[in-house]
Amino acid sequence: MQELWEEVKKKIAQRIPKNSYSLWIKPIQFLRKTGNTIYLGCPNKFSCKWVSENFLDLIRECFFDISEHKFDFEFKVIPKHRDTKSKILYSPDQMYISDNFVVRGPKRLHLNQNFVFEKFVVGPCNEFAYNASTTFAQSEEWNYGTLLMLASPGLGKTHLSQAVGHWILNKKPDTKVVYVTAEDFMNELIHAIKTKQIDSFKERYRKSCDVLLLEEIHFLSGKEKTQIELVHTLDSLINAKKKVIFTSCLPPNKIPNLSKQLSSRLSSGLITPINFPDYETRFKIISQKAKENRLNLSDEIIDFLASKITKDVRQMESVIKCLKAKAELMKAKIDLDLAEEIVSHFISPEPTISLEDIMNLVCKYYKIDPDSLRSKSRKRLYSNARNIYVYMARKYTDKPISEIAKSINRTHSTAIHAFEKIKDLLEKDANIRKQIAFLNHKINEMNPSVFTDEASE
Repeated sequence: MQELWEEVKKKIAQRIPKNSYSLWIKPIQFLRKTGNTIYLGCPNKFSCKWVSENFLDLIRECFFDISEHKFDFEFKVIPKHRDTKSKILYSPDQMYISDNFVVRGPKRLHLNQNFVFEKFVVGPCNEFAYNASTTFAQSEEWNYGTLLMLASPGLGKTHLSQAVGHWILNKKPDTKVVYVTAEDFMNELIHAIKTKQIDSFKERYRKSCDVLLLEEIHFLSGKEKTQIELVHTLDSLINAKKKVIFTSCLPPNKIPNLSKQLSSRLSSGLITPINFPDYETRFKIISQKAKENRLNLSDEIIDFLASKITKDVRQMESVIKCLKAKAELMKAKIDLDLAEEIVSHFISPEPTISLEDIMNLVCKYYKIDPDSLRSKSRKRLYSNARNIYVYMARKYTDKPISEIAKSINRTHSTAIHAFEKIKDLLEKDANIRKQIAFLNHKINEMNPSVFTDEASE
C-alpha cells in the first residue's frame, strides 16, 4: 500500500502546480489501511484541514485511477518523536536585532510563537500573500525577487513575515535570519557610525545574513542616509541571491521622501497586498481566536463581533481577551449584552444605512409593502424580495444576521440560507445580477460612503 501511495503522489504531482505539491502533498505520509479506510498523515492540524478541503477529491480520484478501487480517507497528524535536540530549534546567534536606541551586539530575537503559518486564517483578502509567503519560505529557488507585503496595521503582514522566519529556522536551523524593523535598522546604523563600528554593521547585514525580514519600511520616509545604506545592503543581498521580505503600510510610490533608488528596489520584486477581511474571514478569525483562548462563544456572538470589528485583527484579539477577562475576573455571563458592552469601547458609532432604509428600498423596487416581507407567504415575488433584502442588509449594514432575521420574522438559519442563496445566484443568474446592481446604485445615491468596488458588480 505504501508503494501505491507513492504512485498516487506522482500522479498528483502531474496535475497541480509544483509549489502546491511541495507544500501540501509531498509531506503527507501513508499511515495504515483499516478495512476500506486509508489513513494519511499530515505535519499538523492545519495541513490536515487544508488537504481535506482542497485535495481530497483529487487524492480519491488518483487512487481510483491506479487501483480501480474506491477508498475512504482520514487525515491524521503525524506523531512527533520528541527528543532533547528537538527542543532547541535555533541558537541565539542566528538572529539579530538592535535595542531601541543602544546596540550591544547580536542577540536572539524572540519571534512571537503564535505567528506561524498554521495559525494564520486564510481568506480571499490575504490568500495571495499567504501563498506567496509559504512558497517563499519553503522554496529553494524563489524566482520573484524580493517580497513586499502591503497592509494597514493589524491585518497580518507581521504574522506572515515572522511565520517565514519560524518555518525557515525550523527546517534549516543553520540559516542566518535577520528580523528587524526599519526604525531599529536606522538606530543601529546611527550607533555604528557614532561608535565607528560601521564595518561590523555591514558584515552583519550584508555577509552574515541569509534571510532579511525588514518590517515597517514606510518608517524610512525622509531618512536619506539610512535609505542609501539600505540600498547598498539590498544590492549585496540580492546579488548573493539571499531572500528578502519587506512589510509596509504604503506602496513604495506613496511613501513620502523615498529615494527613487530605494523605491525601485522595493518595487522590483513581488508585491502582495492584504486587504480588509470579508465577513466570512472575520467569522473564522474570531472563532479561531476564541478557541485559542479556550472561550466558548455562540455563533450569534461571533456573528455580532464579526459584524462590528471589521478592519483590525488586533482589535478582534483584544475583544476576545476582554470577554475572557470579564468572564473569569467578574464572573460575568458571556452573552450578547456583554459583547455589545465590550465592543462599544473599541469602535465609535458611525452613520450607516439602516435596516429600515434597505427594507424600504427593496419594497419600493419590487412594489410590495414591508408587511409582505415579514409575512409567512411563500409567493415567489415575496420570497425573492425577502432573500434580496437579507443579502443587501448583510452587505450594507453592520447588523448581525440574527437581527436581520428578526426584522422579517425569520430564524437565524433561514436568513443565512437566504444570503447564501443570493450569493450563489449572483454567479449564475444574469437577471439577479442586474437587480442587485440597480439596488447597489440606489444605495450609493443614499450614502456614497458605503459604496465599494464590490457594489459595482
